[in-house]
Amino acid sequence: MKTLIIRNLLGLAFVVFGLNFFLGFLGNPKPEGGAAQFMGAIAPSGFLAVVKVLEIVGGLALLSKRYAPFGLVILGPIVANILLYDLFLAKAFNPVGFAVLVMEVFLIRAYRKNFAGVFAAPQE
Repeated sequence: MKTLIIRNLLGLAFVVFGLNFFLGFLGNPKPEGGAAQFMGAIAPSGFLAVVKVLEIVGGLALLSKRYAPFGLVILGPIVANILLYDLFLAKAFNPVGFAVLVMEVFLIRAYRKNFAGVFAAPQE
């Protein structure tokens, strides 16, 4: 039951915030300092649009249950980049980003049988 709630919560968060990039229903905060320079560099390139599409795809995969491990694989690097962006560019601790990391790790553990090949000791 806990896995279902966390999986749906994380999936919904990525779908909502991914769609917000394209539709702007929640607004988009303006970054400052190094974060503003970074966003100014990647926004015109279309790179951020690709990341947001991947967020939506990963979120929908989590919501589908059947493709949840696939969604976790897609969202893993995105979660890492969210944390690195917050810590090194925005120079702030984002509790939402940390919560997303905790949920991602929890779900990877819950679906660990799907990742056995990745985390298993090498056979010699």
